[in-house]
Amino acid sequence: MKQKSNKSRGISKGAPSAFVISLIVHVAAFMLAGLLVVFTVTLKEEKKFMPPKPIDRPKMKLKKPKVAIKKTSKPKSTNRIVTNVKKTSMPNIQLPEMGGMGAGVGGGIGDFEIMPDLTAISAFGNLQSIGNDFVGTFYDLKRSRNGSPRPMVRDQAIGVLSRFIRSGWRRSNLAEYYQSPRKLYTSVFAVPPIHASLSPAAFGEEDTVGYCWAAHYKGQLVYPEDIEFRFWGQADDALIVRVNNEIVSGSVWLETRTFAPDPRFTPLLDGWQSSSPDSYKYALGNNLAVVGDWIKLEPGVAKDMEVLIVEANGGLFSSLLCVEVRGAEYPKNPHHLGGMTLPVFKTSVLSRDLVELIQADLDAGDARLANGFCDYKQNVDVFAPMPEPEVNVVEDKELPLKRTWILETGKELEAEYRVLMGGNVVLENAKGRQIKIPLTELSEQDRLQIELLNPPKLKLDFSKHSAQIQPPKAPPDQSPPMWRIFDFTFGAKIKQESSGDYEHPLTVEYIAYGNHVNGPNYVLLDRQKEEFTLTKENNRSHEVYGSETRVIYKMTRSYTEPRGIEYGGYIITVKDVRGEIIAYRTNKKWLYKCLGKIDKMVPGWHFNKNGDRVGPARPGKGERPNWLR
Repeated sequence: MKQKSNKSRGISKGAPSAFVISLIVHVAAFMLAGLLVVFTVTLKEEKKFMPPKPIDRPKMKLKKPKVAIKKTSKPKSTNRIVTNVKKTSMPNIQLPEMGGMGAGVGGGIGDFEIMPDLTAISAFGNLQSIGNDFVGTFYDLKRSRNGSPRPMVRDQAIGVLSRFIRSGWRRSNLAEYYQSPRKLYTSVFAVPPIHASLSPAAFGEEDTVGYCWAAHYKGQLVYPEDIEFRFWGQADDALIVRVNNEIVSGSVWLETRTFAPDPRFTPLLDGWQSSSPDSYKYALGNNLAVVGDWIKLEPGVAKDMEVLIVEANGGLFSSLLCVEVRGAEYPKNPHHLGGMTLPVFKTSVLSRDLVELIQADLDAGDARLANGFCDYKQNVDVFAPMPEPEVNVVEDKELPLKRTWILETGKELEAEYRVLMGGNVVLENAKGRQIKIPLTELSEQDRLQIELLNPPKLKLDFSKHSAQIQPPKAPPDQSPPMWRIFDFTFGAKIKQESSGDYEHPLTVEYIAYGNHVNGPNYVLLDRQKEEFTLTKENNRSHEVYGSETRVIYKMTRSYTEPRGIEYGGYIITVKDVRGEIIAYRTNKKWLYKCLGKIDKMVPGWHFNKNGDRVGPARPGKGERPNWLR
């Protein structure tokens, strides 16, 4: 029987086509039925909310975000200046605290003199606000907004600033000129005569030549009682004060032949004139004082106040703002044309460091810096509220060495240490008998004491190096300042001269000081302290050096005597872990005797031969311009 061809077998090889088709149909029907059942069940199931299981999340330690907050974001304070004037002369006053120039102006006129770090302390202000101060903005009119140079001379600068004043003191009128990003906060306006190039440095503009610049301060006046007062101002070149949008005081450089405001600067006054017959009569700083208008303050009612200081010419700069309260009595200035010695205007108690910086260039009798509005009848001393801490004076004698010694066996011996000879310790008991004990037989603690009592012999050397620095740049039409500036670097070297190991830490400290050329006082120039250990690796030696200390030899004017400070001497001390001095070297024996007091001082402080802190030497009679004598 002939077989059928494979081609006639249908879809599936070896299976009938009908069976395959039937299978497919049944599978499809089964799947459809299953889907219908599942779908039906799902619809009938009641929905229920089941809370998720808690998740164990790892806890993270969150750090507080560090946010830079602008000082201006703080609410303005209504603190006020406290005055202590007797009611017989005037009401007990506390003049409103306006912004505080938190730091003293530096420098001073003189031989070798410390160059102040105006970024730290400046009569132009502090970097941080105390809440009741004025905020100052520095403008360099010789530069564009982006800092690029632009032509500018005195008359142009005065024109720019007079337009600013006529506009109602709108800062937008100065927007095209360079503003220092650094703001300063001040509570006093008392800059004695200094070189104009030092002023921009206070705002971080050390390279700015000292002419054609201005600083604008804004703050408030407020007082708890009714009070009436007026400003006395002095400026070289200009100091303008505005209260509640009205100029109340304006001092500009004078025409020295007529003792009247120099016409070149009067546009800055915007028509304001003093109505007091006492204006331009009395010396203040390096100019004649100008008397302002009377100002009345009601209890707790604040008034806006602005101050503009200007240096257009270059050379010397000065701005002093003092206060006279109506009805108050003030002492006469015994120097230079008489007049009153008034308190400077301020809104906070000035630090002693700031007072000394200002006084270094402020003529005695010009103004008082102490205690706000001082009661002069009480003869208040500017330094009285700040007594020096009690300190122990170093005495050149040995400490008592009598103690209880413990041997390795536990035996105790009451005796006094005498000397270490070879490997033996010589002790003396109460009967005067000397006992030799091998060092190895003492307890570990006592062996340590013997080692500390026998420090190595040390050689101490002091070093000083100086480099002459160019004086600040002067305006194009002026000669450089009559200064000689040096950067001193001081240091100390310690070298072990005796043999043997000494593995205990030591501390070396040196102090360098300067002499006042025209006075008996001294000033601390530099001090450095370091801990070290004498080892084979450092060749049993150590060196320590300080940073550069700038001193200046200068004269205020060509006809004045130089004054200030010159390098004086040093002292090096080495102390062990007990704090005992085991070696020292100095070029002045008196310095060692008052070391305990000087140990409490910082660079820039002035002191006498007893180690007591004192104020700086003040300007002499010849420091005023000839026409003010």
